Order: sequence, then structure tokens, then C-alpha cells
Amino acid sequence: MLSQQAGDSGRRASLHGNWSSRMAFILAVTGSAVGLGNIWKFPYIAGANGGGAFVIVYLFCVFLIGMPVMMSEILIGRRGRRNPIATMALLGEEEGSSRQWQWVGVLGVLGGILILSYYSVIAGWTLAYVERSITGQFTGASAAEIGALFAEFTGDWKQVALAHTVFMALATLVVARGVERGLEQAVRFMVPALLVLMLALLGYAISTGSFGRGVAFLIEPNFAALTWDGVLVAMGQAFFTLSIGMGAVMAYGAYLPEETSIMHASAAVVIADTGIAVLAGMVIFPIVFANGLDPASGPGLVFETLPLAFGQMSGGVVFATIFFILLVFAAWTSSLGLMEPAVAWLIEHRNRTRRQAAVMVGMLIWIIGFGTVLSFNELEGFRFLRGTIYDNVDYLTSNVMLPLGGVFISIFAAWVMCRNSTADELGGAGNAYRAWRFLARFVAPIAILFVFFQAVGVI
Repeated sequence: MLSQQAGDSGRRASLHGNWSSRMAFILAVTGSAVGLGNIWKFPYIAGANGGGAFVIVYLFCVFLIGMPVMMSEILIGRRGRRNPIATMALLGEEEGSSRQWQWVGVLGVLGGILILSYYSVIAGWTLAYVERSITGQFTGASAAEIGALFAEFTGDWKQVALAHTVFMALATLVVARGVERGLEQAVRFMVPALLVLMLALLGYAISTGSFGRGVAFLIEPNFAALTWDGVLVAMGQAFFTLSIGMGAVMAYGAYLPEETSIMHASAAVVIADTGIAVLAGMVIFPIVFANGLDPASGPGLVFETLPLAFGQMSGGVVFATIFFILLVFAAWTSSLGLMEPAVAWLIEHRNRTRRQAAVMVGMLIWIIGFGTVLSFNELEGFRFLRGTIYDNVDYLTSNVMLPLGGVFISIFAAWVMCRNSTADELGGAGNAYRAWRFLARFVAPIAILFVFFQAVGVI
């Protein structure tokens, strides 16, 4: 059951209740972290940057950069027990600094809203592709026909808008039900289901005859194909894949019971998130190689390359359907974490019920999302700064807002919060704590800023 009481230590209680168990929290954060970035993006950027060489760099970055920032965000969330904006303001005062740290929370909440505004549109594509898989539209189709199918769908704003609307309705429905009845019940079903679907596809990948080649491509390092830009891509992917810097992890951390180890929970999430990304590569690359396709075919790998492969294989209708349902679940669980910070803020500061807050946030995101909907059709020719409306929102969030949020979170946890506060949340002052403090103080902020300055063209 949800606990509305403070723990034995007498620290403040969450206004929204707690996760019922450590496993519920791990599933929730894993669900938020595991999304299209793991299953759609990771395989194609690994394919373009040396396979195993990229994976090695990525793993180092996940544990040396991603995990310390995740731990920082969770401990801040649990310490404050409020929405990210209120938490940063409250702790800023308590730690002898300033309420102006609330702007880091604002950055995260706005980042989550903007990210979900375009993420929902891409997730809507996966919903549409489930229908196309079931009806066998990929069966026997040529590359040109698959490409035309994708172009026809994205070029019709009404179809894209409908898919975007359905997806946002699904996300809003779950968030409106609350922490235990909505978020927790959803992730308890969808995260294990996601893993089962992945394993079913892995079984097929093993049977293709190209499984060994696919795994070798993923594991054997080709450092000749790994450029410095590839290293930066690995650093960026390691940071963004864990959903840090956008308020979701902080909001979920606010519901974490005091007796749960932040270090152990963070490690479990990082391992699960990384494992699913690698598993996605083990599924996709054998299918790609078995059909003579290019593993470095870029963003079209999922929506154009793989449907071509599914269309040629025995049982392709079944496996294509499973694959796109998998993508829907991955996107759905991520969307919940992106909505939650704004919903919690409305509940706490505007006295809205959870249902009202969820509908308001969902409607706002849905409206903003039309900028992305139209970027692929009616407003495709309207370009400014970085390109289309979608290009600009994607650039602003991924390359500016999230890195800055991650840096400020690390600085606040490791430099502004006193040692007693952070040691209290992380369970002592042993070697593991000292390692976190060093990584969060120096390694993570410097590395993230390096990626940030490279992304904005300063270096």
C-alpha cells in the first residue's frame, strides 16, 4: 500500500504517496529510461560507429557519467519529496544556498513537456505500424514500396495527428490514475511484457542463421570505424538514454521509500536499461544481416529497413507485429515519466486533482505536438535556425536543456548539498559514496559540458 507517513527518520513524506516496493521503483525508472532510444536509436548509431567499439565506449560512459547523475537526481528527489521545481527551491534554502535553484526544476519540467510533444508523434508512428503489420502491408513489399508507405503516412498530417492523439490519450489515462493505481500498475505489466516480446524476437533472430554475425558485429570492436565524433555520440547517448536531466527521475525519486538503497536501485536501472539496448542490437543486427541490409542505415532502420526484412521472412506478419507492439510499450512507459513532473506541480501548486492535472498537461503536450506533426508534411518547407519545428525542438531539448539540467543536478548534489545530507540519502560514507561524490563533482559535469559545447558548435 502507499505510505503517506514519514519514515522512521522523521524526514518529510511525499505528498503523492510512495512506490510500494524497491522493485516497483526500479520498474518505473527502467520503464521511463527504456524507450525508442534503446530499441530504435541505439542499434543504428552503434552500427554507424564501429559496433563493439562503440558499445565499449558507451558502457564506460553509462557507468561513469550516467549513473552518478541518476543517483544525484534520485537523492535530490527523495530528499525534497515534492515536484522538481518545489524540491529544488526547498533544498536550495535548506542547504544554505538559494531558492533560485528552482529554475533547474523548471528546466526539467519544461524539457519533459517539449520532449514528449515530439516523442508522442514518433510513438504514434509505432502505433500506426502495428496496424500495418497486422494487416500484412509489409509482406512481399520492395524497398521502394516500404519507403513509399512511410512517406505516404508521414505526409498525411491527419493520419499522423490521429496516431499522436491516441498515444497521448493512452499516456494521460495512466498518469491520471495516480502513483500506485496508474504508474505502478502500468510498469508492472508493460516492462516485463516488453522483455518477453524482446526475448520472443531474440528467439527468431537466433534462427536466422546470421545470429553469430550479428552478435560479433555488436561485440567485436572495430576501432577503425570509431571516430572522435562517435565517442561524443556514445557519451550523449549514455546520458540521454537514462532519462536524466528532464525531471522524470527526480519526480519518481520523490516517491522512493527511505529504506531503499539509491545506489543499488540506480545500478539495477542502469544494468536493465543497458541490457535492453544491447538485447535490441542482438535482435536487430541478425535480421538485418540475414536479409542483406545495411546495419548503418540510420534513423530509417526501424521504419523502413526492418519492415522490408519482416516482409520477406516466414512469419513476418507475426514478428513485425510483436516488434512494433514492443516499441509502443517502450514509448508508453517513457511518456509516463515525462508527464509526471508537470502533473505533480499542478497538484501541489494549483490545487488540481490528479485527473484534472493529467488532462491539462496531456492537452498542452498534445497541442504543442502539432508543431512536430506538421513538420513532416504541411510545414516541412517552413525552416528556421536548425530546420523544421521538430528539428528545433529536438535540438533545444537534447542538446541544450537536458545537458544543462544534468550538469546543474550534479553540481547541486555534489557541491551545494552538504556531505551529511548526501551521505544520509546514499547510505553512509564508504568507498561507493566517495566514488559517487568524485564522479558527480568532476567527471560527469565536465564530460556533459564537453558534449554540450561540441553539440552547440563551441568546440
